[in-house]
Amino acid sequence: MATEKAYKILATQEGISNSQAKSMIDRGLVYVGNKKVMIARGEIDAKTTFRVIKIEKAKPIFENDDLIVVDKPAYVNSDEIERQFKPAVLLHRLDRETSGVLMLVKNEEFREKAIAEFRKDNVYKEYIAWVEGIISEPIEVDKAILTQKKNNKAYSNVSGKGKPARSEFFPDIVSANKTKIKCVIHHGRTHQIRTHLRYIDHPIVGDEQYGGRRAKRVMLHAHKVRLLGFEFVAKEPKMFTDFQ
Repeated sequence: MATEKAYKILATQEGISNSQAKSMIDRGLVYVGNKKVMIARGEIDAKTTFRVIKIEKAKPIFENDDLIVVDKPAYVNSDEIERQFKPAVLLHRLDRETSGVLMLVKNEEFREKAIAEFRKDNVYKEYIAWVEGIISEPIEVDKAILTQKKNNKAYSNVSGKGKPARSEFFPDIVSANKTKIKCVIHHGRTHQIRTHLRYIDHPIVGDEQYGGRRAKRVMLHAHKVRLLGFEFVAKEPKMFTDFQ
């Protein structure tokens, strides 16, 4: 059986460059049947046919003279959204795996006002998630988070050496040992929701980095933000409403 590196086969199949093919595999967008391709340089059968998840385009939710708000799709880095909407710049970030409300600002005056609100914890941030296990009543986690970076990747843990972080979790739907929850966060540390949910033994479905089982995506969506009198809502993805 002839073999070839996965990214090279994908590049030929999709008519894209090798670097684009590597990026698609790294993002978790490439499957053989129902099995995700994990290693771009892995050797596989040269006759393999891949199934590729197509990324949705970022959809503007709101725009005025001060800011642009978009519904970021999963699998897309926040920096890519910033490049798409230049000269606006990111006000905050979402993890690549997370979809939902992402804000970009158009001028320094508004940016400074907005950052001041974030620092004072005056920004309401609500997420939707599907998590492992049954959550039957609201849970609050008030635990400091320490984030470390290695090889350009961030990883967070609950630690007394970290920065203050508080998250509130409210159950919505229970289905087959999974729970759909509303998450309201304060402070907004790196991977805060993912870290706090792992800490209480309810990792997010699809979040393998923090203990969740494999799924088509990390089931976390930034649903609603309130800032300086504005309210922005990103519609819940169909995958979330259909997930059972």
